[in-house]
Amino acid sequence: MATALLAVGAPGTAAASGAADSAAADFSAASDVTRGPCAYTATPDDPAARPVKLPPDPRRTPSHGTASVVLATSQGPIGLTLTRAAAPCTVQSFLHLVRNKFYDDTTCHRLTAYPTLKVLQCGDPSGTGERGPGYKYKDELPTNLQPAPGDPTGQRRIYPRGTLAMANAGPNTNGSQFFLVTSDSVLRPNYTVFGRIDEAGLATLDRIAAKGIAPTPDNPAPVDGRPAEPVDISRAKRTC
Repeated sequence: MATALLAVGAPGTAAASGAADSAAADFSAASDVTRGPCAYTATPDDPAARPVKLPPDPRRTPSHGTASVVLATSQGPIGLTLTRAAAPCTVQSFLHLVRNKFYDDTTCHRLTAYPTLKVLQCGDPSGTGERGPGYKYKDELPTNLQPAPGDPTGQRRIYPRGTLAMANAGPNTNGSQFFLVTSDSVLRPNYTVFGRIDEAGLATLDRIAAKGIAPTPDNPAPVDGRPAEPVDISRAKRTC
């Protein structure tokens, strides 16, 4: 079974545009690794939740400018601005998945409400939090996040409200799952930041967070679990 792609566990623990986008993935059939700088790597032991090829991996991966994507959800639109300079391989992969409708008709499976961690996690078509696109790729970790005040380790950073980042299952295991930061959250800087959420999207996230997390028989007031009201992505669409 695939490893669950969690943004974190409990607080304080690890948990291209134009021709480039349309270019065929250049990879070795023997190794299932693309030959460009992103080295997208097939994961046959962790097959794709929905059929999709490896992303394009041009030798000059676009690393300037932005791209815009809107997630049409059952709770309202969430607009995203992807920043190529921050994470070119991540943006390349995310746009590839959007173009191939990987995120369409999926559900966001996780909402957290810890005092220092408030995120919505999406991107697994199986809805379990354990699946991905059948490939992985390297981290592109942030270096400009502010230190968390009062952190005795000096290692934790603030992922600000409105941050768009990749979930993972350890170093260099990025796939399709991502998380949306609803309030300033404290994490080790182990999660690739690749964009921002627009104001309309933040309003949508505030409504989702206000409705809370679905209770379970064992936990009537959870701080981590499925959203109380489903957050279903009907379509992810690139807008520019």
